[in-house]
Amino acid sequence: MTGPAKKVFIVDDDDSFLRSIARLLRSAGYATECFSSAEEFLVQRPSGAAGCILADLQMPGMDGMALQATLAQSADPLPIVFLTGHGDIPVSVEAMRQGAEDFLVKTAPKELVIAAIERALARNARERTALIRRQRLQSRFEKLTSREHEVLFHVMQGKRNRRIADDLGIDERSVKRHRTNLMRKLGVTSVAELVRIAVEAGMPAEG
Repeated sequence: MTGPAKKVFIVDDDDSFLRSIARLLRSAGYATECFSSAEEFLVQRPSGAAGCILADLQMPGMDGMALQATLAQSADPLPIVFLTGHGDIPVSVEAMRQGAEDFLVKTAPKELVIAAIERALARNARERTALIRRQRLQSRFEKLTSREHEVLFHVMQGKRNRRIADDLGIDERSVKRHRTNLMRKLGVTSVAELVRIAVEAGMPAEG
């Protein structure tokens, strides 16, 4: 493994297992950070940190599923791999439906654990790349005036200039000027490209 060590955040209330899995992962070249509860992890997690989470399922207080649900609501969630001694099929199915990268028992072979972590880290890298691109696109849209945002909204609905002018109560020449200005600010040359980056940036296409 080249470059900086990949980060795995381990969350487990079993101190002995926490230490042993951390040693195993460090020996495999990963950087680890250990937490004895989901609450501790959420409080101490570095903002914007890259990596993945290796978590127990049943823990006092917030359990693994609740941790997963909380992470899903955050602005920069991390992929989670469950490594538990109390798994069952319905719970594992629900965890995977909610976006867990894998669901393994603590007796799983090291190779399976490492493979799951590698998939989770690769997923995090993809998601972070997409997040950075989305943020950069959003910064372009922040340069638009309120009127340009209004024109953009109508353009995304496929309306022609005449219709947009009628809807906004302005003349068609003003609509053309606003369209020209917003496309210049966004760095696009076609409506198709405009709509594509607007969708990618998360701009609403309808009210």
